[in-house]
Amino acid sequence: MTRRAPWMTHVFLLAGGIAWLYPFLWTLGSSLKSTDEFFGRGLNPLPGTPLWSNYGQAWQGASFGQYFVNTLTITVCTVVITLLVTAMAGYTLARTEFPGKGLVLVAVAGTVFLPHGYTIIPIFDIMDALGLLNSLWSIIIVQSAGGIVFGTFLFMGYFRAIDRSLEDAARVDGANFHQVFWRIMLPLSGPMLATVGLFTAISAWNSFFIPLVFTLARPELRTLGVGMYAFIGENSTDWTLLCAGSVITLAPIIAIFLVLQRFFVNGLAGAVKQ
Repeated sequence: MTRRAPWMTHVFLLAGGIAWLYPFLWTLGSSLKSTDEFFGRGLNPLPGTPLWSNYGQAWQGASFGQYFVNTLTITVCTVVITLLVTAMAGYTLARTEFPGKGLVLVAVAGTVFLPHGYTIIPIFDIMDALGLLNSLWSIIIVQSAGGIVFGTFLFMGYFRAIDRSLEDAARVDGANFHQVFWRIMLPLSGPMLATVGLFTAISAWNSFFIPLVFTLARPELRTLGVGMYAFIGENSTDWTLLCAGSVITLAPIIAIFLVLQRFFVNGLAGAVKQ
């Protein structure tokens, strides 16, 4: 029984992995099918004759070139802003004490559970008052604000796990609070920077609701996620091009995850270490 346990575990995990990956594999295969094959092959993910031209048609037909630039701009700016704010906030909360700190943390953490649908109207009004509506900056600011709480708590846990002796030694050499952060603690937080950056990039890249709301008056500012609706008509849907567009949209973020997965795991391990 003991010898069978590892074997059965691997079989179970393999079956679960295949079931988890199947929707993506089906989408990948369907993106290379003709319309007749799409409906004729059903759940069979393998195309008869791969039609690579579907990707070119999807790219041109949905203006994916402009949408890709918009999505990339929003994602990069959102990641940079979120990393700067959350790293500074996380370090401050991990290494300083002030009256009411616990209450502040509870109040801030509570905002994580607020659905976007309930807060979008006041956010829309704020962007309108700032004159940022119908611009990429409105999306960048809102997306950045949405990930600050989660990223801050991850950084706070990570910095708490770092030995204080490094900071004490730096202060003996004359470094102040800000110098310790920028020259010592931030460079040491590489795994957490990668983790929060990856979470933020995935969220910003795949976001649909916020880019949709803030680009209603200017379709040229749409992101890839919103641009997917170009394949959905009032009476029909081009399913093969929709699948091709989905693969185009997912490919960059999958590549980023594969590159940063080692840092991602290390960052999460450091954040939960006590």
